[in-house]
Order: sequence, then structure tokens, then C-alpha cells
Amino acid sequence: MQAKLQLRLRRERKVNRSLPVDIAIFGLLACAGAFMAAPFVFMVSTALKPLDEMFLFPPTFIVRNPTLDNFYDLFLIFANSWVPLSRYIFNTFFVAFLGTAGHVVLASMAAYPLAKLKLPGGKFLFALVVLSLMFASQVTSIPNYLTVSWLGLLNTYWSLIFPAFATSLGLFLMKQFMEQIPDSLLEAAKIDGASEYRIFWNIVMPIVKPAWLTLIIFSFKGLWGTGAGGQGASFIYSEQLKTMDYAFSQILSGGFVRSGPMAAAALIMMVVPVAIFILTQSNVIQTMSTSGMKD
Repeated sequence: MQAKLQLRLRRERKVNRSLPVDIAIFGLLACAGAFMAAPFVFMVSTALKPLDEMFLFPPTFIVRNPTLDNFYDLFLIFANSWVPLSRYIFNTFFVAFLGTAGHVVLASMAAYPLAKLKLPGGKFLFALVVLSLMFASQVTSIPNYLTVSWLGLLNTYWSLIFPAFATSLGLFLMKQFMEQIPDSLLEAAKIDGASEYRIFWNIVMPIVKPAWLTLIIFSFKGLWGTGAGGQGASFIYSEQLKTMDYAFSQILSGGFVRSGPMAAAALIMMVVPVAIFILTQSNVIQTMSTSGMKD
């Protein structure tokens, strides 16, 4: 009965538009979509350009004579390196996967008591978290280095993974979502005998799925691109532990002759985060539209 009533209300609220208005809206959205896709299309086109087309003036947006020589040259460069490309790929995935998983779990576990339990000083702690969002990563790089050095984790994978666990953005995002969960739902679970851990894992986490899926996107993107500067370059000295971003940045040392392989490397670095964003975005939209709850 309630479902039929909601369907009837949706039909009544539906706005009738004429065909020209629908065409105009579709055209406007298509233009906006093309504008947002232009950087990605240009990067793909640049990666497929031969060297002579890269330095044309005015530059061409679409490649005229597409070629895969840039990718071949890129893999040829790493084939002659004493550290294989597969090692850099493993390092990048290992750091990004563990850093993202740990950040999501720890941020969620820390956000739950701040959002649903009346802790003494909880508001003050959350105010510090909000304040920390104002600081750029360059400001905290020296304290992070000193902390990692004191723990004896320099020149290890954990020098990149542990700082990712403590990113304040995840705690802020998860707390804001958990506050929207009705307290009556949690109280009903406690009456049924559920413990706090069971409530957290079986009730709270499925409801806030949009939050931690979004957090996965941001965390993975940040860890995937680490290495060329900042923590990746200062925390890890061994070449066998460096990530792809650092390895690809070394191609620039070859001058403009390696502009083609560098364009191919930039495309490879962008494909994985974009693919994860596309796959996760569909889940986020679906979850937001189907898991809403009201008091």
C-alpha cells in the first residue's frame, strides 16, 4: 500500500515538458559532458601521437597518425632497467590497496563512537579533526617524516601506508554519514542483544556504504599518485620499493625526446583511478537511491 502511494505521488509530481525543452536540456548536458571529457580525450590523443605531432604549433587536439610507439618505447626503457616495471606496479598496488583498506576501516571505527556514543570531549576531538582539514599535505610532511623515522619505518612500504591511515578526511566523512542513522534503529538492535561490534559491522557499515565507497575513491587516488614528490621521494630510498609514479617521473630526465613515453606513462597512471571511479560511482549512486532511511 505504501509503495503504491509513493508511486502515485511521484506521478503527480512529474513535470510535463515539451519536446523542444527536452532537446535543449539534452543538448546542454551533452555539451557539459563533452567539456568534462575533453581533458581525458586529449590525454589519450597525446599518448597516441608520434613525436613530430607533439610539437606542432598550433597543437592538434585529435591525433592525425595514431601509433603505439610511445607505449613500446616506454616498456623498452624499463626493459633495460635493473628494476623491472612489474616491481613498480606491485609496489604501487600494494601501497594503494593496504593504505586504502586500513584508512577506511580505522576511519569508520573512529567515527562510530564520535557519531553515536556520548564520549567526554567528543565534540572537541571532532573540532580538531575539522581543523586539520585546513592544513595542506606540505605542512604535515615534516612531522610525518619525524614520526615515521622515530618508528623506524623509513625505507619501507609502511612509511607510505601508515600516514594514510590517519588522514582526517575519512573520519570527517564517515562521522557525517553515521550521524544520519536513526538512533532508534541502534537501540532496537541493542534490545535484541546485539553487541556494539555487531551493530557496527552488520548495521552501521552497510547503511553508510556510500560514504566508504566514496572514501575508497579519494584514498586510492591519493595513494596511487604518490611517489614523484613528497612522501614517496623522501620516505623511500631503495629503488626496488619505489612506486610507478616515481619511476615514470624519471623518464623526464631524458629530455623532450622522451615526451612520447612520458605521455604514455601519464595515460597509464590515469586509467586505473578513472576505472575504479567509474565502477565505484555506479555503486555509490545505486546505494544512495536505495538505502535511504528516515526516522
